[in-house]
Amino acid sequence: MKACDPHSLGGGGRLLVLAPTARATSETFVRANLKGLPFEVKVYFGDEFSIAAPTRFLYSCSVGCSKLLTRLHFLRLAGLPAALVAWGLIHRHRPSAVLVEFGFEAVRVMNACAWSGVPLLVHFRGSDASAQVSLGLLKNRYRRLLKISAGVIVKSRPMAATLLELGARSDCLLISPSGANTTLFYGSSPAQSPPVLLAVGRFVPKKGPLHTIRAFSMFCDDLNSEYLAPELWMVGDGPLLAAARSLVKELGLNHSVRFFGECSQTRVAELMREVRLFVQHSIVAPDGDSEGSPVAVMEAQLSGLPVVATRHAGIPEVVVEEETGLLVNEGDERAMADAMARLALDPCLAARLGECGRRRVQELFTIKHHLEEVTTLLRRVMANY
Repeated sequence: MKACDPHSLGGGGRLLVLAPTARATSETFVRANLKGLPFEVKVYFGDEFSIAAPTRFLYSCSVGCSKLLTRLHFLRLAGLPAALVAWGLIHRHRPSAVLVEFGFEAVRVMNACAWSGVPLLVHFRGSDASAQVSLGLLKNRYRRLLKISAGVIVKSRPMAATLLELGARSDCLLISPSGANTTLFYGSSPAQSPPVLLAVGRFVPKKGPLHTIRAFSMFCDDLNSEYLAPELWMVGDGPLLAAARSLVKELGLNHSVRFFGECSQTRVAELMREVRLFVQHSIVAPDGDSEGSPVAVMEAQLSGLPVVATRHAGIPEVVVEEETGLLVNEGDERAMADAMARLALDPCLAARLGECGRRRVQELFTIKHHLEEVTTLLRRVMANY
């Protein structure tokens, strides 16, 4: 099949997007970003099991079949069911290009693009380029994927290095953090806000929520003050939430740590306008899972908050040490406690770093920047096919 003329829709083009799930938190960003692309977009998720939409139901069934075959280690066969359905979707929608979210989804459908002659672009977001369950098991499939891909989008330089080692071509690789939403994240006043620390993220190992709690406990122990009562607010849900609650109780922090559960972006933005600083102790998880460039870190900076975080993955690319925030080594809870203290106890320093971070994110790391970069790559790929 010959790809459509990318100029046939007023300079836009047709884009077929395939993604694994419509339910995960990360898919909120996927949907939001797709709305801003200047193309006619058709999206299929791998978990839309609705009989009312037969084509979507068929794609979801094929993805489920591919997942089962992957778990059984029939890796070559696992690429057949979803690829056949994706091939049918390509013939139905006649896209100028196919964009697949996450590398593990792309290996399921990559042959459809090879059969059809339509360019394939893959958007890697984090665990799919780090966790052993993806990178280790699918390494050979990734090599083929990267060989036939016309474009690869990643979140950070470390992620780019990983994929370049597996065969990605540097001339079609884009490093582009997802970016923060300027209409939501603004107006924080660290100097006027109470000494409250905010952490936002799923309660999973790579986010390091237990490290954050222990570091906060050290900070409180060091402070030992009747006049200053710092608090830690934690937003999110996940498998480590119960352990986090138990740790808070064990450390005697019940009156100092608040759990907000999963919140909307609007609510997160409101909370950022009530606190002095943002904290996140990202680490490489035991299974190898790593961050890309955490969106919450960019959102906090865009709001005007200083950041205390780790030298992990793409974080040092968006947080400039001693200019927009303070960085510590992964697992160093003592250093994180000291960094928390510096900003919580010095409102002027918090305000200065927060303002520098706000300007930097506005200049480099908004959703608008991300969409412009992705659009440029897509148009270049479409024009070359």
